[in-house]
Amino acid sequence: MNSTNSTLKIIGLLILSFFIFLGVLVLVFFLYLKVSLPSIAKLKNYQPKQTNLIVDYQDRVVGYLGEERRIYVPINKIPPHVIKAFLAAEDANFYKHRGIDFFSLMRAFVKNIISGKIVQGGSTITQQVAKSLLLSPERTLSRKIKEMFLAWQIEKHLTKDEILNIYLNHIYLGEGAYGVEAASLTYFGKHVWELSIPEAAVIAGLPPSPVRYSPLNNLTLALERRNYVLRRMAEVGFITEDQLNLYLKEPLLLNPKNVNIPAYAGYFIDVVKAELESILPKERLEQGGLRIKLTMNVDWQRVGYLNLINKLKQLYPKGNPPEISAVCLDNRDGGVRFLTGGKDYLNSTYNRAVLGKRQPGSAFKPFIWAQALETGVVSRDAVIPDEPITLPGANAGEDWSPGNYDGKYLGPVSLKQALAQSRNTVSVRLALMLGTDRLVDLVRKMEFKFPMPINLSIALGTYELTPLELTTAYTIFPTLGNKLKPRFIEAIYDQIYGGKLIYQSQQESKPVFSPQTMSIMNDFLQEVVRSGTGRCALALGLPVGAKTGTTQEYRDAWFMGFTADYTCGVWVGYDKGTTLGKGETGGKIACPLWVSLMQGIKHEAKPLPVYIPPADVLSNSTSEDTSGAN
Repeated sequence: MNSTNSTLKIIGLLILSFFIFLGVLVLVFFLYLKVSLPSIAKLKNYQPKQTNLIVDYQDRVVGYLGEERRIYVPINKIPPHVIKAFLAAEDANFYKHRGIDFFSLMRAFVKNIISGKIVQGGSTITQQVAKSLLLSPERTLSRKIKEMFLAWQIEKHLTKDEILNIYLNHIYLGEGAYGVEAASLTYFGKHVWELSIPEAAVIAGLPPSPVRYSPLNNLTLALERRNYVLRRMAEVGFITEDQLNLYLKEPLLLNPKNVNIPAYAGYFIDVVKAELESILPKERLEQGGLRIKLTMNVDWQRVGYLNLINKLKQLYPKGNPPEISAVCLDNRDGGVRFLTGGKDYLNSTYNRAVLGKRQPGSAFKPFIWAQALETGVVSRDAVIPDEPITLPGANAGEDWSPGNYDGKYLGPVSLKQALAQSRNTVSVRLALMLGTDRLVDLVRKMEFKFPMPINLSIALGTYELTPLELTTAYTIFPTLGNKLKPRFIEAIYDQIYGGKLIYQSQQESKPVFSPQTMSIMNDFLQEVVRSGTGRCALALGLPVGAKTGTTQEYRDAWFMGFTADYTCGVWVGYDKGTTLGKGETGGKIACPLWVSLMQGIKHEAKPLPVYIPPADVLSNSTSEDTSGAN
């Protein structure tokens, strides 16, 4: 008997020791968890990395800038049916449990055993928040235990709505979209508060496998998943059976947006990125949550680019087509509505529009004409000889004999016709009449960054300019004398703080020439289109002032043109400066491309501006004429 009691005592001590040991292990484990688990403090002041939303001047989405394409939307702006779709799909008992739903865990376990594979997870929304924001994605038992422990802590310190707010804004939903707002824009081209119930069900079905269930990858699977979510919504009482039957019949209609920066806007956005860095601190840009309003017209940017590429293919059906760059400014405010720095951004990010300095050739001549008129060196009706001319060359003992492109000479010719026919000898004679001081004055007031000293070859456009610089310079004509400053960013708003305006660009212009001179030049430059080297622009069917440009050995072809509303410039050439081919002039190559670009937007048929003297000037001149007649 004593032996039996002793054995029982030993067994009891062993059992007690085992439970004490187990208790110590559990205590140590929980102490370890408490020390090793990440703090949930950052969830209390949830400020996720956001994308910066890029919109055009009419608030149409261009794309996003940022590491994660996320647009934060507070829970009170997310409609109830979107929230219910996620609850039905992911955690129907969310408002009942305290972070862990043991019933769902058991149900998922049974279904996975029956299926022989994982078909359903048992993680609550709170657990998913803990996993995605506080833990690594590894699939281990210890991580699962940490996840459950963190979920319990989160529920102690955050309200249910705060947890949902984090979940719906943080979760990855495929195609690079984080959060429900970015997903809504990605798949349906609308805001989350504009989603229908079936559309909400599509997005709510994505979390288990965003790639597999993406409607852009597999429409059939996405439809099946949507219908599963709708049935779950009916099962838990979020929608009626009648609604379910109605929604199950709805087709899945997508309106996907290329919400990454599209290639046709790549060169424009590169300019914007550089400008942003000079406006805002790097840390603020990385934080995201900005709405950056550009001066771009995104429809014109897209259609105009496609038109340019298609026309380039027509002009060069065989062989290696040259590069192109083009810029269009709004004459009202200097807003850059269109810019491309090459034919293929994905192949070359070198931005020829803002970095590619090339000789403008005859496209520079209008500034020589304008300066000669402005300074009184010649009058509007002046006649200049178009004849051979020989001058001292740049090197001692050498002569310079500039000739015309066609090798012909017209003799005495009017200023208007000389510009229309792009006569080189007339341009050189005008430069000679202006003299070095007036030429330097032209360069300075136009703010051309030319190396000094200036010589007479400036009359033939031998000093280099970028397409942006030259196009900006041409704004003096439609504005009757004011050079506009190009703008790429209209405004910047802080979406985190309710759309607060934090930057507004200012329209800037500089008076350079008198309206009287520019009015004359507008008439001259329209003649270029009516009867001169720019006749191809007649195809646009609008009043257009323009000038062509071709450099030596046909290395560069230019067409600079303007309507009452827009000033646009097109350059064509090879990066290495090789020839485009004999006869490949600005009128033959660049002009058709310019027309195709301008056809990318609707125009109003407005006449080009003309200087009208004020009434008091007219009355004074009339009285003077009358007294003179007497």
